[in-house]
Amino acid sequence: MRTVSPPDTWVYALRLPHDPRAARVARMTVRSVLDSHGRPEVRDTVELLTSELVTNTYLHTKGPASLRLTSLAGGRLRVGVWDRHPGIPAPFGKPPGDRVPAAPVDSEAGRGLRLVQEYADCWGGWTLGDGLLDRGAGKLLWFEVGG
Repeated sequence: MRTVSPPDTWVYALRLPHDPRAARVARMTVRSVLDSHGRPEVRDTVELLTSELVTNTYLHTKGPASLRLTSLAGGRLRVGVWDRHPGIPAPFGKPPGDRVPAAPVDSEAGRGLRLVQEYADCWGGWTLGDGLLDRGAGKLLWFEVGG
């Protein structure tokens, strides 16, 4: 009898409070998970992009957020960040056509989602719930790297 080994897939989820330290906690979690699974080749990119998304949840929402890291077949890694705000920002609305313009040189903000556009292999976003009965369901933004 032959046995088949499942691919090396795994999932980690983390609930983050609305706290300015949430991005740091998310970075530390990503680093620990990827190091423990032997994925140093994507660690810096995933850590940076995760930090940007979690920072945006703190800056633009009032509630908690959730982070989910998923190892997919073929060496791909998907990172999803959920928050309660229903708005889908560029470039997540209609990739790859929905592009983020470059931030002005003297701007102190506005580069985070551009980084996702530049360094992730693919990305997307969904509004959760129909908006009528599911008030506060929010959105999920995700990106993939690797493989």
